[in-house]
Amino acid sequence: MQQELKTGRYRHYKNKEYTVLGVAYHSETEEKMVLYRQEYGEHNLWVRPFEMFFENVTVDSQTVPRFAYVGPSCDEDREVG
Repeated sequence: MQQELKTGRYRHYKNKEYTVLGVAYHSETEEKMVLYRQEYGEHNLWVRPFEMFFENVTVDSQTVPRFAYVGPSCDEDREVG
């Protein structure tokens, strides 16, 4: 079963925050990618293969998600209110 993508705020295992904007597809291979924006520095846009985005990594002998959902983005909060 494939993981469902939830847009909003995520925390990377290295403690930086990102906003997931949606899914994009590689134009040649049609590989599914996650499109996200860093919430620090220049707020660059990034893509990462979908499966890799949701995989677990080992940090200090503990298995943790590469990205963990933390809640809606600030933009989503404004849209609701």
